[in-house]
Amino acid sequence: MNKRQALIAAALATVCAASVGTAAAADKKDQEKCYGIAKAGQNDCAAANGTHSCSGQAKMDNAPGDWKYVAKGTCEKAGGKVTPPAK
Repeated sequence: MNKRQALIAAALATVCAASVGTAAAADKKDQEKCYGIAKAGQNDCAAANGTHSCSGQAKMDNAPGDWKYVAKGTCEKAGGKVTPPAK
């Protein structure tokens, strides 16, 4: 790949990343954190109880401190809670 192709590829990657980030931010306003429904390895971020600090690190299904984003109003219907468990 020559220098020009590398610059074009970098510019395209930047534009794509920016558009994905904007779409993700817009989607979050219509969602809420739902605790206790994440499957092992499929949580969206850090555990409420501090057992891990990143997404994808849930060790077991439906752990009370692990959460996923869901559409607003659907968490409790899925068996979860919108508030974190007490520490």
